[in-house]
Amino acid sequence: MAITHILFWFLTALALVSALMVLLSKNPVFSVLWLIAVFFAISGHYILLNAQFLAIVNMIVYAGAIMVLFLFVIMLMNLSKATEPQKNIWLQIAGTVSGGCLLMVFISLVKQATEMQGKTALLKNGDIGLIGNLGKALFSSYVVPFEISSVLFLSAMVGAVVIGKK
Repeated sequence: MAITHILFWFLTALALVSALMVLLSKNPVFSVLWLIAVFFAISGHYILLNAQFLAIVNMIVYAGAIMVLFLFVIMLMNLSKATEPQKNIWLQIAGTVSGGCLLMVFISLVKQATEMQGKTALLKNGDIGLIGNLGKALFSSYVVPFEISSVLFLSAMVGAVVIGKK
């Protein structure tokens, strides 16, 4: 068995266990930390798929910025047992039904995946998904939209500073 297969199964197990721990953790801060572990496992899958840009963006944006924002919101809310509403039986039934529907979708996807065995994907070459190709496309074919978006981001930052100073 190749090292990529072992790494794939390790990352898959890590993602599944971490996702279960997100749901089973009583403390919301621990749930956010487990969700960060899920994002890192998904980034590992992206790297195995030769999509380094998606992996880095996933780590920076999701595991970095958004999870820090989640942590700040959770800490500012100051959650406790007294402020938590009591669970309604109808919500539990709705959660069970929606979980069953999701399980049925997963089962149908697995059946479709077994039908696809033996078929291979057509690839041009081994450098699909690399950052160098993205940079070449951005600075050759899409240079004008790229520059327009950079000016838009700059004006948004200046606007945020002006609004924040008041």
